Amino acid sequence: MAILNVTPDSFSDGGRHSSADDALGEVERFIADGADIIDVGGESTRPGSSRVTVEEEIERVVPVVDAIAKRFDIPISVDTTKSEVAKRAIDAGAEIINDISGLRFDERIGEVVASSKSGLLLMHSPGEFETMHTQPAVADILAAVSEGFRASIAKAKSFGIADENIALDVGIGFGKTPEQNLELLAKLDRLVADFPLYPMLVGTSRKSFIGKLLGDAPAGERLIGSLATAAIAVWNGARIVRVHDVKQTAEAVKLVDAMMGQL
Repeated sequence: MAILNVTPDSFSDGGRHSSADDALGEVERFIADGADIIDVGGESTRPGSSRVTVEEEIERVVPVVDAIAKRFDIPISVDTTKSEVAKRAIDAGAEIINDISGLRFDERIGEVVASSKSGLLLMHSPGEFETMHTQPAVADILAAVSEGFRASIAKAKSFGIADENIALDVGIGFGKTPEQNLELLAKLDRLVADFPLYPMLVGTSRKSFIGKLLGDAPAGERLIGSLATAAIAVWNGARIVRVHDVKQTAEAVKLVDAMMGQL
């Protein structure tokens, strides 16, 4: 899953894809590099970010989704927690809604997904939008993520969303300590076993816990750490990795797949 942020303030690539033409050029490169899904985001969820209005997010996201859908034959995901943005994005050609709140912020996303039969990605995150990066650490992160998954899945199913249309995201970096991020990666196979019906997504690309482990490396110098964590996630059962560096990650995952084929 290739990350395409159409925001001015994302932590790694804010402002790079401010027009549909810029975005299309990047998508063309992503596809050539091996992307299977394009994930379009119009609201930054980095620590300290502020919410944008529904209208502003629609203005950022919908023209880009429409342009991608008309030019390329690739599934488009939209990273949003707003049901109106989700509806407009699906109408424009998106096939997956990536909800970092797991239906906690706006459960009407469940109605939009159910009526359109699109895919739904449910991420684990604590707290509200403004506080999800500052929540106190829980004692047992695996138990907390499992509990959050069960609540989000139950809510999704209450809208009639089929199991085969749901995937899960452990929410690396959202309300977790650096040590808990590492624990989730190391023990991901346990969560995969506990939720066998749902493909597991992991997104570690360029995140701050990698920078901390690499001597406070800035976002642009976290490639090797991002590749290592993506490879470990796939080895431990992740079916989707959400990344900035598509070509390098695709090559790393290809090697992991080849090794797993020898088990």
